[in-house]
Amino acid sequence: MASSPEEEARAALAAAGQLPDAEIELAAVAVQFGRIDAPDADWRGASALLSELAQAAVAAAAADEVADAGDAERRRAVLAEVIHGRFGFRGDTEDYENAANANLIRVIERRRGLPVALGILWLHAAEAAGWAAHGVDFPGHFLLAVEGGRGQALVDVFAGGTGLQAPDLRALIKRIEGDRAELRPGLVRLMDRRAVLLRLQNNIKLRRLRAQDLGGALACAEDMLRLAPDQALLWREAGLFNQRLDRIGAALACLERSLELEPEGPTASRTRLVVEELRHRLN
Repeated sequence: MASSPEEEARAALAAAGQLPDAEIELAAVAVQFGRIDAPDADWRGASALLSELAQAAVAAAAADEVADAGDAERRRAVLAEVIHGRFGFRGDTEDYENAANANLIRVIERRRGLPVALGILWLHAAEAAGWAAHGVDFPGHFLLAVEGGRGQALVDVFAGGTGLQAPDLRALIKRIEGDRAELRPGLVRLMDRRAVLLRLQNNIKLRRLRAQDLGGALACAEDMLRLAPDQALLWREAGLFNQRLDRIGAALACLERSLELEPEGPTASRTRLVVEELRHRLN
């Protein structure tokens, strides 16, 4: 019996979940998440476009001696021209909350999306070009860092790949946190590949929660756990979703797993109280 698209995609997520972070193929895994979210979407077409994007990035990198020599700012400009200029990707400022903006297949079809979805395209293209790049967990707004031999270029991928200097970051943090906010140590935190993918999926999960689709949010959390089976916070979240759905056995299993992974701290203490309450309900 043939597997469904969702089953195939979930098997691929589970396989990726066993890999070291550096071996995860970001865009390919994001496409698998997209297949689960939209089983009828043309994931093969999306994968073909990702190959085209990678080839274009390789050609553009080879043609630019300054970027190839390690100039981070020039690398940013080259990638911006390929992704936003040649392929026409942009941030969706008109319909930001549309769930399609967090599904990489739909983003490729529509040529617009959320910052983290566009960031995955940037990371895919940069890797093809042989250039190091990282997601940046800036508060409230995903950014990207393109590395070079002489420093780092910070990029707002949602704004067409614009480069960001300290004054721009200061203006951005004020826009997000209020006029009194200032730049502070730890604001620019580089993300690993799993973290980028989890941030992408978190957008879908949050939109399902806002739509009162608790079962859908739980399914999203479970798919995230396939990729990141050692994330205590996700196990706890899945446990609480199961509790709200009155699935007590499943809730206990998830919460107990979260405690195995993270047995100490205030969150663990609160989780133990929930576990104790649920065990009483089973008696």
